[in-house]
Amino acid sequence: MMFNDLDSVTDALAGLTATPVPGLTDRIFGSWLAAPSRLGATFVAFTGAGVQFVRSAESVRGDAAAFGDAYRDRFGRPLRPADRAPAGLLVALAGRPTPVRLDLRGLSDFERDVLTATSRIPAGQIRPYGWVAREAGRPRAVRAVGSVLARNPVPLLIPCHRVVRADGLLGDYMFGSTHKEQLLRAEQMNVDEVAALARQGVHFVGSDTTGVVCFPTCPHARRITPAHRHGFRTAAAALTAGHRPCHHCRPTGPLPQRPPPTPGAVGD
Repeated sequence: MMFNDLDSVTDALAGLTATPVPGLTDRIFGSWLAAPSRLGATFVAFTGAGVQFVRSAESVRGDAAAFGDAYRDRFGRPLRPADRAPAGLLVALAGRPTPVRLDLRGLSDFERDVLTATSRIPAGQIRPYGWVAREAGRPRAVRAVGSVLARNPVPLLIPCHRVVRADGLLGDYMFGSTHKEQLLRAEQMNVDEVAALARQGVHFVGSDTTGVVCFPTCPHARRITPAHRHGFRTAAAALTAGHRPCHHCRPTGPLPQRPPPTPGAVGD
């Protein structure tokens, strides 16, 4: 073999240790770390595109390997330890509003729509599964919404604990109903008041001064004084009584958009 040929082989072998193509490692591995959260220790997996998978340590019995197996089963990749958390993650897990990039690739359009609608529920408020279905553009897919949220890849970051049953009961949660109530109370939601209203068959609250009807946890509902508060079992009953839906909590789903003014119309 000529020296020139040996040099070529050496150069080729050296190339195997070169810096990987950008993004290649991220396509092979996910990164993970343990982080504190409102539910105690939490395992988090993420990629360069954002946070991809969150589970409480309790839900996998504190076993990081079991978390890795669950991630591999769902995303088809192994995990490797990370040196640092993605921007905003620790603050968000502590319950303080902050933007965190999420990696929701691989989900269907419906799944993303459900999670997007759920992400719009403010802290301290709850919405029924039917509301999420309407906001996601599939008002009849209430059971499917429940299935999507039961597999929410990023709980706490997308607050599926704020979605409840139509009868006012808190319902199930992937980490248990006790933790669901714990999270809602920590967000200053009056769980006891909502439960008392549900027992009375009240799922919507209207004001006889503003004529607006809301979900009970809406901040506008909480400002209605007892003398001017009226309870309703259904939103339809409130509308029949002359109330109009709140623009904040949207109890009847997305509100219709006003059409743009016709050019040349009187008043333009």
